Parts: sequence; C-alpha cells; structure tokens
Amino acid sequence: MTSNPAGNTTTTTQLPTPTHHFAMRFSSTPRGARLARRLCGERLDAWGIPYDSEVHDALTLIAAELCANAVRHGHVPGRDFHLRLTAHDRTVRIEVTDTRGERLPAEAPADPDGDHTDGRGLLLVAALADLWAWSPRADGPGKTTWA
Repeated sequence: MTSNPAGNTTTTTQLPTPTHHFAMRFSSTPRGARLARRLCGERLDAWGIPYDSEVHDALTLIAAELCANAVRHGHVPGRDFHLRLTAHDRTVRIEVTDTRGERLPAEAPADPDGDHTDGRGLLLVAALADLWAWSPRADGPGKTTWA
C-alpha cells in the first residue's frame, strides 16, 4: 500500500521556533541506523528527557523504527538518510528522510501475521506516537516520514 495514514489533505500548522533541535546525516546501513538511535537517545537525555523514562524509551524506539525503515526500504546506494529531532515545549517531532521516493510507507497492519518477525515497525510507531505520516521530500527525490 502507498497511502498516507494521516491523509495527503491534512494541513500542517507551523510550530514556533523549537526549543531544541538536532539534525544529522547517517550512512544508509544498519550501523548508521544504530548510531542514529544512540545519538537520538543521548540528545533526548540532554534535553531533559532522562534515560529509562517511558517517554525516552518510546521516543527512542520511534526513532529507531523510522531509521531502520529508511535503511531497509529507503536505501539508495551511495545516499545517506537524514534524522531531525525538534522539541517544542512538551512535543518532540522525529523526522527521517531518505532518497527513495518510489517506496512509500504502508499503513501498519491491524493484525500482523504472528509467524513473521518483521513488518511491525510502523505498527509500533502508530501505537507510540500521537500522529505519524509521510510527505514527499521537498529538496530532491525521496520522502520524509515523521512522528
């Protein structure tokens, strides 16, 4: 499926200047995804969301799943993925951008097959995030998935 779970017709309101911001490119490899997850956790702790708190664990897991999807489904040889974290008061936005525009995120299945060990990443994101969606990349080929 290639539908946008939040719908392509949703309007996005511009948030005020973030109180915290982190952005970095990572190699589109499993090692890059692991590093992105670890740096996300470190940044959240530095911003006052402590390690081992439920919020920290949920945000780190969301970032890990979005980064893993960028590596697994959005990988283009020689191209990196981009992670951006922004915090506004009590809201954290996690964005992961890859360069593969033809492979779009599918809605998470309501009841994934119990025999498979994959295919649950977006189901976890949907369960943990207040909202998630994707949009075409503004500055080139690819897409940005955010929660």
